[in-house]
Amino acid sequence: MDPEQNEKDSILDLETEPESLLTLSIDLQQLDGHEWTLQDRERRFPPPSDFLGDLGEQRNRPMPLEHRIPTMTEDVARNALVSFVNSKCCYGNKAAGELVIQDLRQLTLYRYRLETFNESRLSEWTFEPLTSNLVDGPQNGTSPRPWDIKVQTPPLFQDDTRKFRIPHSSLVKACHKCHGHGRYKCSGCQGAGWMRCVSCSGTRQRRKQQRRCQMCSGTGRKRCSTCSGRGNKTCMTCQGEKKLLHFKQLIITWKNNVFEFVSEHQLDFPGELLSKVNGENVFKDENVLVYPIIDFPKPEISLASQRAIAEHNAAFTASSRILQQNKRSLQARSGGKIQQSRQDKYSSPLKALSRQTIELIPITEVHYQYAGKTYLYFIYGLENKVYTLDYPERYCCGCTII
Repeated sequence: MDPEQNEKDSILDLETEPESLLTLSIDLQQLDGHEWTLQDRERRFPPPSDFLGDLGEQRNRPMPLEHRIPTMTEDVARNALVSFVNSKCCYGNKAAGELVIQDLRQLTLYRYRLETFNESRLSEWTFEPLTSNLVDGPQNGTSPRPWDIKVQTPPLFQDDTRKFRIPHSSLVKACHKCHGHGRYKCSGCQGAGWMRCVSCSGTRQRRKQQRRCQMCSGTGRKRCSTCSGRGNKTCMTCQGEKKLLHFKQLIITWKNNVFEFVSEHQLDFPGELLSKVNGENVFKDENVLVYPIIDFPKPEISLASQRAIAEHNAAFTASSRILQQNKRSLQARSGGKIQQSRQDKYSSPLKALSRQTIELIPITEVHYQYAGKTYLYFIYGLENKVYTLDYPERYCCGCTII
């Protein structure tokens, strides 16, 4: 029997098999006290209850900040408009230079912002081709629990995702794609290595010409271009290594969740623009525990603070470790020492801070006259950005200065 033919017969036709661990029913060994299988690909882990710690001792006093908003003058208002108009291609600068300012109405709005920086951990099975004989498996010890793995926290209040291989979780298995052969039968030629000539349809002669086919040199077949005539292809899953290294991968996600509220106003001004500018900080609170603000001169800011803290705690404490956020009521109602409960057991004892700020955003209504008509524009934010809808020298349609 042809040994080459035996080798081809041993190469499985797995071209159409799905590239997924979900098709497997291989039971893996018991790791970290959990019965893992390849069908159970991933698990989310809430933080253990002993992560709480005494958060009350880590709280610092919030800092009311001194602030001073510069007074808007005609020169500043005019220069802001001139600079802004010059940055736009379809607005003329003549009106900005010659307009007559009639009134400056300086107003202030407050923006409340709560940022909750939380961490969540997900463990899932993954694999890669086995390229080394060094396998860190259960024989080297018990795998640590996901929340016991220490990693360096990224910069606070910045989103980030990192992946880590969990120690002692590696296992070697035959490749599920090629069943450990390293190669599989080519689907283009079905393992033959050649295909019928499309020019002569395998007859070796050109129709109506009764002469040898030039495309296949009279053989009636051509080498398969898919496998280059080999009849089989290297398994892309194991890269021809025949075995796969399965291991548990820890995926850690840090996310900065932002709640923002701007005090009410009666201006003909789109409020969404205010999220793009900076204001003057009048209050800053960075703590492990962020308490709701009360008795602020603008009642809606106090209500926004209470609502924001309640929403963030309800949304994040059950599924992730909050690095900078907790409810005030937990400490206030327990004499200064937080008692463990079903709700706070997912909190973190790390000395990372939550951020709660109140900014004062200046807005100036500028009423001016040009060519006998009255117009209006707004200057907003510390950057002195401009918003206007009825600028007199507009040369094209559909443009809005913001």
